[in-house]
Amino acid sequence: MEEALGGRRTLFKAVTITILSWLLLLALPASAGPGEKLYNELKEKGQLYADEAWQDYVDEIGQRLLAISPHAGRDYYFYVLDNPTVNAMALPDGYIFVNRGLIAYLRSEDELAGVIGHEIGHVVGRHARRNNTLGLFGNVAGFIGAIMTGSYAVADLGNTVTNQLRSGYGREFELEADEYGGEFLARAGYSPHAMIDVIHVLKDHSLFAKNVLKQPAVYHGLFSTHPKNDKRLHDAVQKSQHLVPEMISEPERDFWEMMQGLVYGDEAATGLIKEQTYYHGGLRVVVVFPDNWDVANTASEVLGKAPGGTTDAFITLQRLNLPEDEQTPEEFVSKTLKRDDVKDGEMLEISGYQAFIGEVEIAAGNAQRRTIAVVYKDDSVYLFKGEVGPVGDLATFEEKWRATVSSLRAMTAEDLQVANNQRVQVLVASPGDTYHSLAQKSSIKSFPEETLRVINGHHPLGEPRAGDYVKIVQ
Repeated sequence: MEEALGGRRTLFKAVTITILSWLLLLALPASAGPGEKLYNELKEKGQLYADEAWQDYVDEIGQRLLAISPHAGRDYYFYVLDNPTVNAMALPDGYIFVNRGLIAYLRSEDELAGVIGHEIGHVVGRHARRNNTLGLFGNVAGFIGAIMTGSYAVADLGNTVTNQLRSGYGREFELEADEYGGEFLARAGYSPHAMIDVIHVLKDHSLFAKNVLKQPAVYHGLFSTHPKNDKRLHDAVQKSQHLVPEMISEPERDFWEMMQGLVYGDEAATGLIKEQTYYHGGLRVVVVFPDNWDVANTASEVLGKAPGGTTDAFITLQRLNLPEDEQTPEEFVSKTLKRDDVKDGEMLEISGYQAFIGEVEIAAGNAQRRTIAVVYKDDSVYLFKGEVGPVGDLATFEEKWRATVSSLRAMTAEDLQVANNQRVQVLVASPGDTYHSLAQKSSIKSFPEETLRVINGHHPLGEPRAGDYVKIVQ
């Protein structure tokens, strides 16, 4: 009897401990650090926008909204990403990221606060946990690849991740985040109607992407499930109106002053040459070719030619996919490329990446020397080939060949600033100004008139009004 009673006590104690353990886990934040992990990865890869004023500005707005939310006093972290796509996201441990690409489409601090308030609403509403999507942040490398390029084909994220990034948490949770956001805006002294204004901005961008650029919009679920005239959203925003304090707070900063000089787009997204340096924003890679060489970026390769042309010397660079099975760079050359003509090769490390470099036997042609190199970086293989022509100097080529291959490295925030020269410029519209006339001053190459119209909130047929601030890109 005593033994049975003791057994029941032991079982009761074990069950109690288990229940208390579960209650403790449920009391913890919805996740134990996916945002921090993602932040560290983004920082390491140079994905934070390298403008302290903008980082401070977004944090000031975020902290202002947080102070009147149910999570007042908790640690939240607000950052601007150096990313041209129209997107923002919140992770369940309070990390909120806004892309500079989205900011370029906004027209007031209230609208920016609307974006941030919506994302805070996702965390306050514990939508990641309630939607059972915590696991989507597990593949940080692939996730970063997707948000860096705006393409979800760059990594095998799985259907759940892809759908989540594209459609958010579903209409109910998006509406709830809007309701939270409207309430936060009102209590913080912003106009809750900014939530609706942002929906118009994003819907116009979506139509522009679809009808003009012939591309799908790639922002995640941010307001994307709402039609422009969503009655439930209008009702929710209207309910928040009475929360606006009698004394309206001043903006944190002058929004249009901040907008001046914002980096726009991503010239280097698909590869760009500047002064013999190759930048690829999507792949986050930089390669420096020799001074005074003619360097061109084609659809299939980057070609660098010596001043004397290909009869002097040339180096090519191609990107290939990693092999399915595990191979060293040296094995990649022999097994995947099926090259049996490489001699005097050596394994080495370049900028922390595995690499192989070797000489190629010359079976035909008038080349003095041919070379090959392979560098593994992230999910890509970078294949270099070099050749010294009949009039080239072998010693000079060897030096420049080694320097070029060894120059391959990850792109930094400073590189992005150099590679992307386009900036938002703020003008005051004059009588008679049209987007057609303003487009003549813009550096945008494709659809400049339509682009200026959409970033100023006048898509598809609007025109600037005299005296209004207008964004152009130069």
